[in-house]
Amino acid sequence: MKGWNAHTEAVEQLLTSYAQIPRGSRVRLAKKTSNLFRPRSSSDAPGLDVSGLDGVIAVDAIAGTADVQGVCTYEHLVEATLSLGLIPYVIPQLRTITLGGAVTGLGIESTSFRNGLPHESVLEMDILTGSGELVTATPDNEHADLFDAFPNSYGSLGYATRLRIKLERVPRYVALRHVLMADAAQAVEAIESITRTGAWHGERVDGLDGTAFTPDEIYLTLATFTDTLPSGGTAAISDYTGMGVYYRSIQQRETDVLTMNDYIWRWDTDWFWCSGAFGAQTPWIRRLWPARYRRSDVFHKIVGLDERFGIIRTLDRIKKIPGRERVIQDVEVPLAKVPEFLEWFDAEVGMRPVWLCPLQTTRPWPVYPLEPGEIYVNAGFWGTVEVPADSPPGLVNRRIEDAVHAMGGHKSLYSEAFYDQTTFDRMYGGEVLASVRARYDPDNRLSTLYDKAVRNS
Repeated sequence: MKGWNAHTEAVEQLLTSYAQIPRGSRVRLAKKTSNLFRPRSSSDAPGLDVSGLDGVIAVDAIAGTADVQGVCTYEHLVEATLSLGLIPYVIPQLRTITLGGAVTGLGIESTSFRNGLPHESVLEMDILTGSGELVTATPDNEHADLFDAFPNSYGSLGYATRLRIKLERVPRYVALRHVLMADAAQAVEAIESITRTGAWHGERVDGLDGTAFTPDEIYLTLATFTDTLPSGGTAAISDYTGMGVYYRSIQQRETDVLTMNDYIWRWDTDWFWCSGAFGAQTPWIRRLWPARYRRSDVFHKIVGLDERFGIIRTLDRIKKIPGRERVIQDVEVPLAKVPEFLEWFDAEVGMRPVWLCPLQTTRPWPVYPLEPGEIYVNAGFWGTVEVPADSPPGLVNRRIEDAVHAMGGHKSLYSEAFYDQTTFDRMYGGEVLASVRARYDPDNRLSTLYDKAVRNS
């Protein structure tokens, strides 16, 4: 762990880098890596040095809390807490997502049906504002307005240097049931029952997500945290960091057992199912592909290389494919609308599988205004679709935005967005953001959320 002295030094380094940014220049992170899937404008101006803010400061195992630096990855956070039998309330699926990124950009996982989103287990945050002030924000202190508006603000209100979060005590293993649903309507009924009762057929459910392979092949994966192994003992524990591919196992077996660590990162090894695009699920390639490189951040870098050198565009020209649009989105749809959304999605987009992850929020959050207590389902779909050569930019993504909006849902902003500003401000707390920015960034040193999410600044 970093410790408090190292954290203090890292914050001083951050403040020094802020002072070196010319007045009138935009304040932005000097961070080389990202889990965003939208283009960003380049800049030659110096950025904030957050290189020392990448670790866990301290864990209080008795209180069940951790003080964590803003750009600490969940991989490092889990390493520090799981050894003590503790984990964050919600751990996004990919190892290199940072805690600060998940809070300011939203994150989700199978515990979200009972624990909400990552920011809902935050107790307090130290935030560097656009004006260069370092403030501690809590739900009920003089900076509560910043605390409330920070989730989904994507750096438009400042950057978290330290977050104190609640931790959950967990056992060593996770028992899984992959339950086949007859259709989306049955899946909706099961999700509502599990979310309301915390159980399925009398057995406790600690984690809940789903995989929709086809309209009539939808599985809900029910996770029960346990210290009890099945009769096969440790030999019964599955390992999907090797030749096995986790998402395929959902169709192949009704029950499974993973260690807690492997359950947490079950989706990371193959980037859900997207590793197939790189051949990493082909057995002979998988044998040659070192396991340490079968991770989401490596696949993300390969995507970046393709964008730089245009490999897929070249292959598409050879195959005479007229055009291709990247469709990488996570959207929140009210539970009752899930069958309608999936039917529309199959007809208009046609990508499968689709990841389904139920969630509830505990109270209003103005910049991502979901109704507290209402069950939503995150639908995640990631890939490309063929489009006509003369298609306007974002044709398919714009249709998705319109459909989700019409169904009373919201979409995450880590990927490309095409809303006009009036619609965007209405959906993402524009008035609240403007008020908080006026207080903490009166000189507009930070880009607005619209500039970041739509104009790609």
